[in-house]
Amino acid sequence: MTDAEKSDYVRVDRVTKKFGSEVVLKETTMAMSRGKVYGIVGNNGSGKTVLMKCICGFLPVTSGSICVGEKYIGRDTDFPESLGLIIETPGFLTEYTGKKNLEILADLNRKISAEEIRRVLQRVGLDPDLKKPVAKYSLGMRQRLGIAQAIMEDPDFLILDEPFNGLDKRGVADIRSILLDLKRRGKTILLASHNSGDIDLLCDEVYEIDAGILRPMTGETGQEKERMT
Repeated sequence: MTDAEKSDYVRVDRVTKKFGSEVVLKETTMAMSRGKVYGIVGNNGSGKTVLMKCICGFLPVTSGSICVGEKYIGRDTDFPESLGLIIETPGFLTEYTGKKNLEILADLNRKISAEEIRRVLQRVGLDPDLKKPVAKYSLGMRQRLGIAQAIMEDPDFLILDEPFNGLDKRGVADIRSILLDLKRRGKTILLASHNSGDIDLLCDEVYEIDAGILRPMTGETGQEKERMT
């Protein structure tokens, strides 16, 4: 392993994923470091979500390897140890409040307190005392709740598939601010977004995926723009 590889928090090495005879990821390679935001852009069906599911251990790779925090997914561990994610539409128990949903999830790992749950709800712009069940939440409220569950245990690695879906301008600004704060705190963030503005403002490196082939994109990144301002 080279020194550069040792400094990478996440390494995707020549990953191919097939469903039957259909190849949906082709020899995919990328590396991610701590304290950076990585963006993936691509059309529906391009392979974005499949790649994210492989990285977080939801789908086994056909060939190649994925290493997160020095542990290989599918060999050393089934899932990354410190992971927060939103992939597709966040699923919640809709008869319960947002706070109750987070309490149920928190009980699985017992890492955070009831007060920390209240704080994370406030951080994403939700009232922890709201008695409304999730069934009556707007799409934007559900998305804020999804962000809350992704970040509530302070994970080292975040995988966010379209995290701004359903958010109004204020919601987008709130979540952008949260992600930039997490970046400053050394978190590794991988996000997919159809909005080029989100990619431009947030991402240090951007990849394009088309027909299962991942390529780095050139141009100014969020990091370069920060240095210029």
